Amino acid sequence: MSTRQAIADAAFRLFGSQGYDSTSVDDIAAAAGVSRSTFFRSYGSKEAVIFPDHETLLSRVEHRLEASSEASAIAAVSDAVRIVLFHYVAEGERARERYRLTTTVPALRERELVSTARYQQLFRRYISRWSDGSETSELRAELMAAAVVAAHNRALRRWLRRETTDPQVAIDSALAEVNRIFEPPGDGTSASAALVVVREGESPAAVEAAVSRALAAWSTGPNGAGRT
Repeated sequence: MSTRQAIADAAFRLFGSQGYDSTSVDDIAAAAGVSRSTFFRSYGSKEAVIFPDHETLLSRVEHRLEASSEASAIAAVSDAVRIVLFHYVAEGERARERYRLTTTVPALRERELVSTARYQQLFRRYISRWSDGSETSELRAELMAAAVVAAHNRALRRWLRRETTDPQVAIDSALAEVNRIFEPPGDGTSASAALVVVREGESPAAVEAAVSRALAAWSTGPNGAGRT
């Protein structure tokens, strides 16, 4: 086990048993069997133990968005949302422990809101690249960025609360709704499509399941009745 992991495990044990505010850096260092200076070399602050990967995730999201073009913008946004979601899903119970803390400790809730705002700003900046510069277009980018973040948060929280055991279905459904809301207006006769995004390395069976879910969401949504 790495030093960082040992510190994180000790910190979350103490946060759970005696509370976040009542746990000091010295308490965590002692429980992890490291010095105070080693703690600060590993994390920098007690709060950083709760949010250790934020900057890395932001960088991964930005890299994915920057690697796309206007033609693949929707796929890039969907991919970027999934990068964040499945990072937390991969953490398992640690993500749920963090969720319990951020919903009960005001200072951590404030930090989470700041982090969420940074994701939203990143998405807005990216979406704005394809706007025509008009006020309406910029407003649309702002609203779309907020909707994308809200879709991610809803899917993640449903999984954290054990309201769903399949976060893939939850995010597919949420993003399909975002796509419907921001679908360019038409006369109802133009062709439409269902967007399917899968993670690299998925098996053929997983790809087939993702396609089936996307088609089901596309065909049964508010504007999808009767689509064939």
